[in-house]
Amino acid sequence: MIMKLSLKQLAVYLFLLAIGGGAGLFGSRYLLPQNSSFQQLKNVTTALPPESVVPNSSNGAFGNTGGNNVNFIATAVQKVGPAVVRINATRKVANPISDALKNPLLRRFFGEDEEPIPQERIERGTGSGFILSEDGELLTNAHVVADTDTVQVTLKDGRTLEGKVVGVDSMTDVAVVKINENHLPTVKLGNSQNLIPGQWAIAIGNPLGLDNTVTIGIISATDRTSAQVGVPDKRVTFIQTDAAINPGNSGGPLLNAQGEVIGINTAIRADAQGLGFAIPIETAARIANELFTKGRVEHPFLGIDMVDLTSIRKQQINQENQLNIQQEAGIVIKGVTQDSPANLAGLLPGDVIQKVNSQPVKTSAQVQKLVESSKVGDILAIEVNRSSKIQTFKVQLGTYPKK
Repeated sequence: MIMKLSLKQLAVYLFLLAIGGGAGLFGSRYLLPQNSSFQQLKNVTTALPPESVVPNSSNGAFGNTGGNNVNFIATAVQKVGPAVVRINATRKVANPISDALKNPLLRRFFGEDEEPIPQERIERGTGSGFILSEDGELLTNAHVVADTDTVQVTLKDGRTLEGKVVGVDSMTDVAVVKINENHLPTVKLGNSQNLIPGQWAIAIGNPLGLDNTVTIGIISATDRTSAQVGVPDKRVTFIQTDAAINPGNSGGPLLNAQGEVIGINTAIRADAQGLGFAIPIETAARIANELFTKGRVEHPFLGIDMVDLTSIRKQQINQENQLNIQQEAGIVIKGVTQDSPANLAGLLPGDVIQKVNSQPVKTSAQVQKLVESSKVGDILAIEVNRSSKIQTFKVQLGTYPKK
């Protein structure tokens, strides 16, 4: 529906935009861009590799099959493409113009005969998803379907079905949707644990509303922390890829050369080109299982603020926190949350973590991954170096506190 505005209403609207009152589709809460086609993002483009560098199937590798020039990319897409869906979501939000007019300084611009301004407005967004089971269980990003109960799901064959949002987990940006249909095509889940930078990566999704778009690149890096990516409130370590991921790709699958899903494409940074990120499929599958079975997710909570040590950081941390850390490598605990599992177990700021459950750890990302892969109630044996003495503390993980 097109809403007619008077000159005065238009002036107020432009004023709100000038002071930052406008918002992108479905908001802009994250540092990473959302999947709205109205958001302005830098285009990330990755050229397809030349035919000459793609291994030929005649020698047993992926590549051209027979004389029809179908390479390993096309083979993977033919296998997975039918299970990739477009998700259209709508939600009602407060109309910023209506809210602004509660201010008497702005209300004076309007006469008594002005048309009333709607209290709410409809926002629409488009994202991607993929089918996990033949009876219609779908996986997508939380920000694609957040704050909605139902969504429209369009299959590759053109059918559009109503989907029910079963569960949303904002901490990992994973959500699950159910459609009432049987005998659906499904994806095959792969393994992201042993990915090596330089391996092929294939992304399928609906960027900018262009259904079933395929892009190709490589795995650029693994185990990118949420802080490195720019979303410190998330509990995910990301796969980094240079496969082009644009608005609308969110929720679509990232594939390996065999056509197996290794991640969920989630967002790109607006301030860099060639940087895409995906949630590892093991994390997504675990969260999806909890959402389908319980409708919610309980995240394990340790309760420490930790950072990887360097000689420069050691000096800075000692000065800022009045500590006396001697090591120049390891994982130092900068702070411990009051009444948290770590606090109750006896961990202190300045402790340098060396092992978790007898497994040596060198980075905070490794510790975070071990915590995330555990369950609430599990006990972790954390070995630390405290003032040149080795001590082990048994910490029973709690539930991540609600904001």
